[in-house]
Amino acid sequence: MSQDAQLQQAVLSELSWDPSVTAAHIGVTTNAGVVTLTGHVESYAEKHAAETASRRVKGVKAVAEEIEVWLPFERKRGDDEIAAAALERLAWDVSVPRDAVFVKVEQGWVNLTGKVDWHFQKEAAEQDVHRLSGVVGVSNLILVAPTVDASNIGSRISDALHRSWLPDNHSIHVTAEGSAVRLTGVTHSPRDRDVAWATAWAAPGVTSVEDDIVVA
Repeated sequence: MSQDAQLQQAVLSELSWDPSVTAAHIGVTTNAGVVTLTGHVESYAEKHAAETASRRVKGVKAVAEEIEVWLPFERKRGDDEIAAAALERLAWDVSVPRDAVFVKVEQGWVNLTGKVDWHFQKEAAEQDVHRLSGVVGVSNLILVAPTVDASNIGSRISDALHRSWLPDNHSIHVTAEGSAVRLTGVTHSPRDRDVAWATAWAAPGVTSVEDDIVVA
């Protein structure tokens, strides 16, 4: 069996293992470590879960996600209902600054805009809305615009990476231009790459992270 065939079977097995995913409706193809997901699911949350499950599989270097959301009739909601539910959910989340995020809904697709100080706040806002009934997709256009000092970002991220649980033999390089960070190098798993990406975003003053790390 070829490596691509083995990886395809491993991803299919992981999707079947995940109780939040209906694997029978999802197709998987692989090419040199790049996994393409097709098919349909009944919610945006399930679509997100399928991508997350695929990224967990050893040998996966990237995921191209082409799954469509087909909402059952009983789960369909008007755009005004989705917008109202999203605003209420955001208002209850202490991780999201009050009145910092704006919501627009078009045919079930949620667009988030606004400005926050930290990337975790931007992620929290997306997490709040992607499980709402009736949502078919989310565009997170929230800007991260920290007010803290952005000097020495590169060296601080490098120090944090050395403190992390990344393997001792990882090879990740950090460059920074102002508040924009670029990660390059090699890791041995998608999880290690995700750790590096999250570590970079945690640095005070970061406004963007370009992830050019290769999984090999």
